[in-house]
Parts: sequence; structure tokens; C-alpha cells
Amino acid sequence: MTETSSASRLANWVTRRTLRPFAEILPGGSLQIRTSRMIVAAGMLIGCPPPHHVRVERLATGTFRGEWVFPPDVKQSRQIILYVHGSGYAVCSARTHRGLVARLTHLTGMPAFTVDYRLAPEHPFPAAADDVEAAYAWLQDIGYQPRNITVAGDSAGGHLILDLLAENVRHGRPQPRSVVMMSPLVDLTLTLAALREREHGPDPLISARAARRLVRHYTRGHPDDLPRLKLALERADDMPRSLIHVGGAEMLGTDARQAQRMLIDAGSDCELREWPGQTHVFQALPALIPEATPALRQIAAFIRQPFGPSADVDVTVAQQKDHATT
Repeated sequence: MTETSSASRLANWVTRRTLRPFAEILPGGSLQIRTSRMIVAAGMLIGCPPPHHVRVERLATGTFRGEWVFPPDVKQSRQIILYVHGSGYAVCSARTHRGLVARLTHLTGMPAFTVDYRLAPEHPFPAAADDVEAAYAWLQDIGYQPRNITVAGDSAGGHLILDLLAENVRHGRPQPRSVVMMSPLVDLTLTLAALREREHGPDPLISARAARRLVRHYTRGHPDDLPRLKLALERADDMPRSLIHVGGAEMLGTDARQAQRMLIDAGSDCELREWPGQTHVFQALPALIPEATPALRQIAAFIRQPFGPSADVDVTVAQQKDHATT
């Protein structure tokens, strides 16, 4: 799909005149953060309600929280999606992204585990990164092999995914089979986003300046060039194949290209697909944006591609339940 639909243009127009003015006053204090969380949760529910027959199981291990999302009639699982939601490190949750994740499970036939990482300002760096790392290790502890794990995420979740890959290299741990990132945030100073704004015009959803204020809730007290905040990927033989989606109207286009360069230099076979005229994480709004559905189908096809009928069964749903205590 190369042309922007009229529905997408309308959604961008409405977003620019309603949500962006509100985003520009964020994030002054705890009341504004709580308000933002409620508005985003309502918007995600309207734009991406969970499909019928979705089965959700909440989980708390004592170390991190999350939720399983199962496609219909799944009796055993050969592969798994570990989903890392976006948030600006402060706003969203596994619940806000349940509709998006459920659609991926329906399209792939794979269950997904969304890590509900701790949010700033209550939990600053490195809480979110530690939770993602713990969830990836836990999936392996309950029987999933890294070769059967796809790590997917959006926005700040992209930064967390890249950090996970970097930490895997640093500690000699195996990488996942594949990675998907939608509108990844790479530069937490939002310098790349600000440059993109000046060259291509304002993002319909939020400015780089306002996004920087939001991210500072997570990074406050740490230098911008601290490892795990300013990302660097070392080369590795098992770097996963990867797919990046980004909207042509958003300010993170340069971040997406930086993520692609980092992954390719580190040894990944990485494809970047830019969707003309689309805004930030448009895939999360299939009820409002027609392009979201074909984009999710592309992502699902990418996730399914490496796996064939000969893949070993690692974990059954019954085994997952034994480990998923709430």
C-alpha cells in the first residue's frame, strides 16, 4: 500500500488538533502522568479492541509482571512472541497493548507474552530494561529455546529490545530467532527526532521536546551517554533477523534508520519498511487506520517465515499454566 488513505489523513488531522496540544503540556507531574495513562488506555481500546475469543492470563513471578495472550484453540506452542510495549517509559502497559498483541497471536497462531515492565517516574532506569531482560530469561527457564522466540515491540519498546540484544552479546547469552520493531525509539535525547522534525515537519502526535520531557522521567539523574541509555551493538554471529516498520509522518524516522544501521553493522539481516503518511505506531489503530491491518499481516508473515512443521515442540499450554501464577 503506497498511497495514504483518506481515513489515515483524517486520523492525523484529528490527532494533530486534539492529542498533540495535550501532549505538549506533558509531563509536568504525577497528575498529568496518571491522566495521560487513562487517555492512552481509552484511545488504544477504541482504536484496537481485542478480537473475539482472545484468552488472557495475567502473571506475576515476584520479579516482573506480564500477561499471556493466546490465539483461539491453541493446544501446544512451538514458538512464542515476547512483546515489549511502548510507553515513553511512563504511560502504557500490557493492558493498553492487548488488542495489538492479540491480533499478532491470531495472525501468527503463536501465543505471546507481554512483559508489563515497571514505569517511570515511580520506577526509573534501569527498572524497565531489567524487567525485559528477566522476562526473556524466564521464557527460557520454562522451556522456550531462543531459536523459537521472536521479540517484538514498539516505540520505547524498540529501545528496550536493542538493549536486550546488546546485553545478550555482552554476557554471552543466545539471541532470539527474530526481532520486530514498530517506530523504535533509539536516541533517548530525542536529538534525532528534533532534526527529523526540522527537515520533515511536525509529528502529528507529539513534539520531540515534549517526548524528551516524558523520557526524562526514566533517565533522570543519569548522563545521556550512559551505556544502556546510549545504545551500542557489538557484532555477533547469532544476531537475529529483524524487521522495522516506521510511519512516514512521524518524527522517529531517523531513529528507525539508525536502528537498522546498528543491526546490520552487528550482523543482522534487517529490513526497514516506511509507510507513507502514517503516524507513530499506526499498527495499534486498525479500527481507525486501514493501513494498520496490512502492516500487521506483513509483520505476522515475517514472524512465521523461519518456522516450518519440523520445528520442535518446546512448551505446551499446560506447562505454561504451571508456571504462570498470579
